[in-house]
Amino acid sequence: MPDRIFIEGGVPLRGEVTASGAKNAALPLMAASLLLPGELVLENVPGLRDVVTMRRLLEHLGVRCREEGGALSLDASGADMWDAPYDLVKTMRASVLVLGPLVARFGRARVSQPGGCAIGARPINRHIQALEAMGAAVWLEHGYVVAQADRLKGAEIVFEAPTVTGTENIMMAAVLADGETTLINAAMEPEVKDLATALNAMGARIEGAGTGEIRIQGVTSLSPTTYSVMPDRIETGTYIAAAGITGGDVKILKCVPGHLRAVIERMEKAGIAVEKGQDWIRARGDMGIKAVDVITDPYPGFPTDMQAQFMALMALSRGLSTVTETIFEQRFMHVPELCRMGADITLSERRAAIRGVERLSGAPVMATDLRASASLVLAGLGAAEGVTEVSRVYHLDRGYEKLDEKLASLGGRIWRAVG
Repeated sequence: MPDRIFIEGGVPLRGEVTASGAKNAALPLMAASLLLPGELVLENVPGLRDVVTMRRLLEHLGVRCREEGGALSLDASGADMWDAPYDLVKTMRASVLVLGPLVARFGRARVSQPGGCAIGARPINRHIQALEAMGAAVWLEHGYVVAQADRLKGAEIVFEAPTVTGTENIMMAAVLADGETTLINAAMEPEVKDLATALNAMGARIEGAGTGEIRIQGVTSLSPTTYSVMPDRIETGTYIAAAGITGGDVKILKCVPGHLRAVIERMEKAGIAVEKGQDWIRARGDMGIKAVDVITDPYPGFPTDMQAQFMALMALSRGLSTVTETIFEQRFMHVPELCRMGADITLSERRAAIRGVERLSGAPVMATDLRASASLVLAGLGAAEGVTEVSRVYHLDRGYEKLDEKLASLGGRIWRAVG
């Protein structure tokens, strides 16, 4: 039987917890190792299922991966494969991030169309159109994206809408292209800026990362470097929500408060007291939860990856709130599971109306995707009675490093049953 997590709620969380490295920053940084014929050493890499999957994919491509002194060394000097097979790509959408680096360095790539959480359509047509604009021949073949180019050429790329993986993929491709590439309507997420900072440390020439316009001047080669992965802003936001839903007092260490402005603003309106330092956040939730509306938006807006966790918080609020999802059309699959625990939520297309209830009750629930699993854990922590059993927690392990152990260290009555 697969692992399950059990939670007996009703206990305020108290203490300090350290944010891990960000999954959504670590994965593109790992893919970037393909760009240089040398060693990239990454520090603060989280121990996650998706990281393991990316490592297996890179090893298949010929990258020598080893852990030393708590860091992950990636040496692509001997990389000699350009095929990313379905078996390695099907569980993780971020696998498509090897497409740009492979074409940039080796002139060709064959990458299975990616999988990941079933939260809605996430086509990679914008990646393909951008590579074609840079001179690559790209076609679909039996479920694979195949691309070829002697050397990519700089171009002006205008994205129809901001795309994080698209921005990262084409930014990596453009690093070794001939001439200048400009990305218009680029994603502004901190993870994009983190990747650009690392690439510049390798010798790339990137300006504007973190804004809607990124300029990349191609270079002929990159050099080895050591780089530390940024802290996980979504994990940090989840701990803020955990303090609120349990009426606790939690200090999150080694985080970046500036990455969470939209989340903190909504949490404060919901009645959570938030204090911030240079690299820490303290959240106190002993004043009760107020109903607050949320609309997800690309960064710097409220992140879609915090939507499910915020909904769990609103399930115990005083009043009526709405959560509007503008990014993914199927990201409300956690709603029926929250309702099993006593939440009062009504869905209408991309909007959820949440009427706060006085208490939630423990129940058997099933995780349907990564962030949904976190929302169910939060609901279990906030349940006034009974035990919550969360199944299919492999979703949780894709993006949270030892979340159950960290919550237990804060006093949460949470434990894992290993299958």
